[in-house]
Amino acid sequence: MSSRLILVSHAPTTATRAAAFPRDEPLDAHGLAAATALVGALPRADEVRCGPARRCVQTATALGLTPTVDEDLRDGDLGTWAGRTLDEVAAGEPDAIAAWLTDPAAAPHGGECLRDLLDRTAGWLRALPDAARTIIAVTHPMVIRACIVTAIHATPASFWRIDIAPLTATVLRGGPARWTLRTTAGPLT
Repeated sequence: MSSRLILVSHAPTTATRAAAFPRDEPLDAHGLAAATALVGALPRADEVRCGPARRCVQTATALGLTPTVDEDLRDGDLGTWAGRTLDEVAAGEPDAIAAWLTDPAAAPHGGECLRDLLDRTAGWLRALPDAARTIIAVTHPMVIRACIVTAIHATPASFWRIDIAPLTATVLRGGPARWTLRTTAGPLT
């Protein structure tokens, strides 16, 4: 049996537009309008899940979906960097940024390291039902990148080479321990 997992990245927020590490902020007006304009763009699903952050719940709702909140779809915990721009952190903590980008076990921000994020998402993928189902999951770019790395058995360094834009869909097919990357679509529009 083969499941289809459609990973949708949440709509833009103020932090997204500022290249900042997000807090639990809502969608901005443009992001909400963009998601609302896409009602009906996704196929029918047997199950819809979303991360617990407001931006994920709002995106799913704006897309016309009725999701179940799934804690394992939460964003990577960026600790003390939350709310700051990448440029601010890089200027004040260049060694910390370098460590974070090169060592999967590094968490200089006091949050979750890349290794833990990859382990969490791998566990989430393994726990999905092994059945012919379509599952839509509205989540964060970091979670989607981690799912891709897991699905294709890539190295943790590959995580930093994957770009996931707001309101894009990534499709995986398969089931526990045998996922295949089918597509990474541009904006749902």
